[in-house]
Amino acid sequence: MTAPITERLPDAADAREAGRRKIDWARQHMPIMAAIEDDFVADQPLDGQRVGMAMHVEAKTAVLAEVLAAGGAEVAITGCNPLSTHDDVSAALDAVDDVTSYARRGVDDDEYYGAIEAVIDHEPTITVDDGMDLIAAIHEDYPDLIDGIVGGCEETTTGVHRLRAMDADGALEYPVFAVNDTPMKRLFDNVHGTGESSLASIAMTTNLSWAGKTVVVAGYGHCGKGVAKKAAGQNARVLVTEVEPRRALEAHMEGYEVVPMAEAAAEGDVFVTTTGNRDVIVREHFEAMQDGAVLANAGHFDVEIDLDALEEMASEVNEARDGVMAYELPDGRRLNVLAEGRLVNLATPVALGHPVEVMDQSFGVQAVSVRELVANGSEYAPGVHDVPDDLDREVAEIKLAAEGVDYDALTDAQADYMDSWQHGT
Repeated sequence: MTAPITERLPDAADAREAGRRKIDWARQHMPIMAAIEDDFVADQPLDGQRVGMAMHVEAKTAVLAEVLAAGGAEVAITGCNPLSTHDDVSAALDAVDDVTSYARRGVDDDEYYGAIEAVIDHEPTITVDDGMDLIAAIHEDYPDLIDGIVGGCEETTTGVHRLRAMDADGALEYPVFAVNDTPMKRLFDNVHGTGESSLASIAMTTNLSWAGKTVVVAGYGHCGKGVAKKAAGQNARVLVTEVEPRRALEAHMEGYEVVPMAEAAAEGDVFVTTTGNRDVIVREHFEAMQDGAVLANAGHFDVEIDLDALEEMASEVNEARDGVMAYELPDGRRLNVLAEGRLVNLATPVALGHPVEVMDQSFGVQAVSVRELVANGSEYAPGVHDVPDDLDREVAEIKLAAEGVDYDALTDAQADYMDSWQHGT
């Protein structure tokens, strides 16, 4: 059975100290979570609950786990990506009262799923997922626990897609909030968070400039929009590839060049996948790429770039820089893959994830969603549910107040006008 990280680190005390500094820094810039924590400490809305989490275990996520524990919950947490855990943060979190952390960086598949099983051994009454691996494991291997689960929350696009497919098949047996789909998540986390953190991680890992580069963004959903916008803002030429005609048209109307990947492959200096789907960049694209091309994934799982095909094509593979694997082809071209094709903003050696302020908003939505499930979970049938709009607004209001931003409100007459069908021209 997987032990908590503290029992697996040779220097746990030093790690805890370093991790606590990271968490405390994040806390200074997370006013939403601070306000929610004050309410949770006073009201104890999660008293008696056991929260199982599978997320990217770094400083901002640690704040969420601590806030849930402050609200009365017992929290067990592990990673949702083998390369995104910060061991020092995980160790610091494991030292918090009512929190147990099993997350460790660089684990193999058996260790990864063993840690998920360790979280499940706590018999969670609430699940908080990023990619739905925890939910899938419960349904596949521990269905006897489902009757005791009030509900869950899903953080990311890929996880919501998987959950909706599961729901459509009638296989999802408890209610789950699609936290990813709220305005406070999509408008900020997906666009600004993914855009800024992915490009920052690529730049720090490679030490290369964006200016003058041709950047190929695969997918023009919210994450792709953010990557394209931020790359263009740093003086890159941006090509967009898409499979959905309306998104392709939207990218075109925003001024980007929209082309098939087969055409973009020969022109790109940097490729960033943001689709959440598999086989986005494959053998035929590798064959057309220029020497020195950089490939990174900002989607979710490591299936967007076909690394098996690339390895078969390569005559030599070596680590060109920390976090950069260079695949040398028989004709001498080198294609450089970052973070083993995993989430580039979280899995490179220098990755820090989304900016703190962005995750303050997303995790604020997570916290109030967990509170809602505990308070009113019986009102939600098994399946995927939108987060109630008033909860999303609550988080926005906390943020505006913290920023000192005042804004207008509808008058009674305006509210009546908007809610009525009886006003004519």
